[in-house]
Amino acid sequence: MNDNRLVYSTETGRICPECGKPVSACVCKKKKGVKTGKQPAGYPNDGIIRIRREVKGRKGKTVTAVFGVPLDNGKIKKFAKTLKRRCGAGGAVKDGVIVIQGDHRKTLLDEIRKHGYTVKISGG
Repeated sequence: MNDNRLVYSTETGRICPECGKPVSACVCKKKKGVKTGKQPAGYPNDGIIRIRREVKGRKGKTVTAVFGVPLDNGKIKKFAKTLKRRCGAGGAVKDGVIVIQGDHRKTLLDEIRKHGYTVKISGG
């Protein structure tokens, strides 16, 4: 096992661990294409957007999570901004999941349908 791989160079900056070239000239990311965000475990990539209410791990605060939005990183942030404005709440995009503060499942269901997506409320 060889643990002597280069991860940073003062001349070029970060080095890609797969191809060994600087991240700015990496050929690996070009082969993979654009990622549409990570899909959480247990949710199929079937083109249906799922909305669920979450409390766990947030000190009792309720948030509404939107999974499976088929957009790339730049467009998903704009879409999240539209949804946050509609709900009048804050939120963020983390790993392809839109998280909006508060319980806004019904509002988000209606708003996402207006944009032409198939959407379901997930969980209880």
